[in-house]
Amino acid sequence: MKNPQQNTLTRSALIKFLVGIIAVGALVFVPAGTIHYCGAWRLMGVLFIPMFIFGLVARICSPNLLARRLQAKEERSQQGALVKLSGLIFIVGFVIAGLDFRFGWSQVSEMAAWSACGVFLIGYLLYAEVMRENVWLSRTIEVSEGQKVVDKGLYGIVRHPMYLATVLMFLAIPIILGSWWAVIPFVGYLPVIATRAVDEERFLVVELEGYADYCRRVRWRIVPFVW
Repeated sequence: MKNPQQNTLTRSALIKFLVGIIAVGALVFVPAGTIHYCGAWRLMGVLFIPMFIFGLVARICSPNLLARRLQAKEERSQQGALVKLSGLIFIVGFVIAGLDFRFGWSQVSEMAAWSACGVFLIGYLLYAEVMRENVWLSRTIEVSEGQKVVDKGLYGIVRHPMYLATVLMFLAIPIILGSWWAVIPFVGYLPVIATRAVDEERFLVVELEGYADYCRRVRWRIVPFVW
């Protein structure tokens, strides 16, 4: 007998996946003025093929985690503003990359582009490991019933390994797309994610038992030996 909730989760995941493909495709191919944009196809591949695989694995092995990852509405106003700003950076960066390809403003070597693909996939692997280690992982800043501090694995090295993964992926995107000019808006993601991490910690210190002690034990927030 089919579970209606599981069917709804599957439909929601597939719809968001397809919408993501259409949105990213529009953001890069329309400014580029052509579908013959190798960097864009390269990004679509490294972005959506692993995303589909991870989503499928999560659907089978941890549907509750997948449901939390699909929950994108941030209740806290500051975090909501930061999420919107991240989305704006994403859009501006993609449009600049597409225009760069159309008008030939900059040139990125194939070696650099494929190396960036490697960095992007490393970010994906870190992201997958974070999902494995933290069963309470969510896209929004919240504390679930029964939630405990995770301090093993990547969480024993940095407090926000998921943000480390996203930083690697965000900074790799413009190089994969073949645009040095697009690096500029994507670098703007760094202060946004830093602000998000600090605000998240303020919330968790108050709401999650043991988090303050965890912050004293694990010194680095996102990048080991840097910050």
